[in-house]
Formats: sequence, structure tokens, C-alpha cells
Amino acid sequence: MMRVAVVTIACCSLGACAAPAPAAPPRTAFLAARLITDEPVGAKPAARPGARAVEPERSAKAVPMHVARRGGARKEAAARTAVQERRRDADVGAVQLYPWADGGTYRLYTAPERVSDIALQPGETLVSVAAGDTARWVIGDTSSGTGAGRRTHVLVKPSAAGLATNLLIATDRRIYHVDLESAGKAGMAGIAWTYPDDSLLALRGAPTAADSAVAAGVAVEALNFDYRIEGDDPPWRPLRAFDDGRQVFIEFPPTLLQGEAPPLFVTGEGGRAELVNYRQRGRYYVVDRLFAAAELRLGGRRQQVVRIVRRNPAPRRGRSGS
Repeated sequence: MMRVAVVTIACCSLGACAAPAPAAPPRTAFLAARLITDEPVGAKPAARPGARAVEPERSAKAVPMHVARRGGARKEAAARTAVQERRRDADVGAVQLYPWADGGTYRLYTAPERVSDIALQPGETLVSVAAGDTARWVIGDTSSGTGAGRRTHVLVKPSAAGLATNLLIATDRRIYHVDLESAGKAGMAGIAWTYPDDSLLALRGAPTAADSAVAAGVAVEALNFDYRIEGDDPPWRPLRAFDDGRQVFIEFPPTLLQGEAPPLFVTGEGGRAELVNYRQRGRYYVVDRLFAAAELRLGGRRQQVVRIVRRNPAPRRGRSGS
């Protein structure tokens, strides 16, 4: 049993004086009541008979907000980096030509009431097409040509402006990832790809007598694409550069064949420009040696200059040919 007692302490003011005076009214101070029990201090109160013990809730370990935001920002940055945007100098007529890279994402801008074409590689067989938004986008496929030149086309049309979705196209050779966006007015007529690896395989498989020295021994499995293109942006600006350990291959857009081809200079010691042996194969330059940096120059007083720079340290010299 617990006993409760209220303790009241009264304090009276006493005064002493020579002459008798009327006593001042007493002032009383009250202390708060406290609980007096037989249980030791600090002990937990006993549970009532029949009461069920309640366990404290255990919350899952939350991910800190700054960590979650940082991870999301990295994913968004990586996604933006992977998307290849339209380049005016890579247009062939009304079609944007992208260099194919495994794992890349390619942008296609469309417009309402207009059909845009996604042209696959000739001879490539369509397996399936999947879109994120099939309610507001019309997606179909058709083909052109016959035999080995037969080509599959995936056709897309948005129902309104301001729409965005993604498209996944699976074929017997690869998977295409395409980001679709619909603008209010003009859209792109279509997109297609160039395939550097396949071009090199064809070059390697059927060399002519004049090109046998170029085509022989191209190690496709050991290609190095670690080159950067920088400088001006002329119509002939290269799409990419890569090497097989001995030679450098510079890929140009198809517009190279429609105008004057720029000469190539390798940057030597002290930044001096040196001519180097190379040959043009269609829209490729094949350079007979490796280099750390080179320049393409075209024009007179207002010269257009494009630099090709290898990102990793200076390469080993292959076959000499400068």
C-alpha cells in the first residue's frame, strides 16, 4: 500500500520591539505534495495483473537525406552523359546520323501530326519494340529494300506536344535505347546510325590489292576509342577517332565526300605540325602510326581547325610512316 501525506509548513514572522504593536498577519509558504511509497527509488512501477507488456517500436535504419540526394544526382548525371544529342554537322539530308556505341542512348525530337523514322542497319532483323508510353504515342514498323539490303524502319508519332517517353528496340544484332520528345513545331525526320566496328570488319574481310596493307591485321577486339575531338565545328568535323594499337582511324560524317577533305597534321615535339602518312578510305582516314595529338586544317585566312587528342598518356609508336 502507498501512503500519501501532504506536509504543510507555516512560517510566522516574529518581530521584537520596545513598544507593543499589533501583530503582522502571518505569511504561509506551501510546499508541493510529494508521493511517498514503499518502493525503492528508481524502480520501475509494477505491472498491473493481466496487463500485457508493450515492446518499444524498432524503426528501420533510415538512409540519410544527403546520401540519398547525392546518389540520385550521380544517377541523373550519368543518364545525361549517356544521351547523345542532335548535331547539325551529322545530318544526312533530313536524317540525323549517330555513331553507334553499345549502351548509348539517342535523342529523337518529334512533332504532332508528323511521323519520324528510326532506320536500323540494312540486313538487321527486328525482334521487338517496347515504349514507356503507348497511349499517347503511335508506334509501328515497316521495311524497305529487298535481299541483303532490306532495312527495317520503326515509325513514331506523338499525339500532342510536350510529351516524352523512351523506346527500346531489340534486334538480332543489338539493342537500341531511344529517348523520344515531342516539340510544338518542327521535329526530326528520322535518325540512323553508323557502325564503325562493322565497317572495319568489312574492311578486314574484303581488302583490295591497293588497300591490303591497310586492311590486314586490324585487331577489332583491341580497338581503343579513348580520343577527344575538340576545336571548331565545320561540316566535316570527325565523329570519332580510334586505333588498333598500330594505326589510327578517323571517322568523318558522310558530308566529307561532298566537299574538300581537310589535310591532317600530327603535332610533334615543341608543338610543331608535321605531315604524316595517311590515306582516305571512304569517309575514314587511316593513319599509319599512333599519335598523341593531331590537327585537321582547312581554309585560308580564316582557317578551320579541329584537334584530335588521345586522352591517355603518349602511345607507343607503331609503324613509322611520317
